[in-house]
Amino acid sequence: MKTHKSSKINKVTKNIFSHLFLLILSLIWLFPIFWIVITSFRGERGSFTPYFWPKSFTIDNYVKLFTETQQFYYAKWFMNTLFVAICSCILSTFYVLGISYSISRLRFKMRKPFMNVALILGMFPGFMSMIAVYYILKGLNITQSLLSLILVYSGGAGLGFYIAKGFFDTIPKAIDEAAWIDGATKWKVFTKITIPLSKPIIIYTILTSFLAPWTDYIFVSVIMGDNYDKYTIALGLYKMLEDEFITTWYTRFAAGAVIVSIPISILFIIMQKYYADGVTGAVKG
Repeated sequence: MKTHKSSKINKVTKNIFSHLFLLILSLIWLFPIFWIVITSFRGERGSFTPYFWPKSFTIDNYVKLFTETQQFYYAKWFMNTLFVAICSCILSTFYVLGISYSISRLRFKMRKPFMNVALILGMFPGFMSMIAVYYILKGLNITQSLLSLILVYSGGAGLGFYIAKGFFDTIPKAIDEAAWIDGATKWKVFTKITIPLSKPIIIYTILTSFLAPWTDYIFVSVIMGDNYDKYTIALGLYKMLEDEFITTWYTRFAAGAVIVSIPISILFIIMQKYYADGVTGAVKG
């Protein structure tokens, strides 16, 4: 009886410490988000204040972000980012699903070497290729255009097929074979059977493909140069922090950061169930 009581006390103590630790981590994670939100409503200008809580609150930072367009075109940059993200998302999803399904279901001579090469290339960060990519785009005369961004973001998407392949591996091949016996082609099996069964991994691929161009700064800064009209949100917000603009635009930068986080946050909240299912299904595979 004593041993049971002692064990129960130890369990309760461990749970209390675990929850306290998780609470501290949550506060550390949420603090920057809370800070950027209250900064976006701060009435005082400037990038630094000796106090945390603003002395006055205003919505002018949000209003002027869209109305003062002599230097920064936030609304246009937002639409540029949305257009690039949607187009890249569609192309990337098509590439990833097509390649991962082919690798999962088909057996051909160079299958394993291809997977090994893709795995090795995936270990290198994408920005290592940005100079080569820039000169390729310059040779094609399509730099400083939204088309170039779409090509860059979707071009290497096929190398990220491993997670989707793991999910397709969990779908029994017997289903495909039964459909083939009934006279279905591989394309019909893929579109009529596999795709309806693969909603979680499709949602996961869409979300990850949408997020990359939505938040990327490196490639757009190299490709766009000084073409303000074609900037995306990430590069536009960074320009607001340059020395000559930071005093006036810092609180508006915070407002812009809050606005740009809203669409992707809503997407994740709505699709989080499918996102989690896509990851766990791939791990099982």
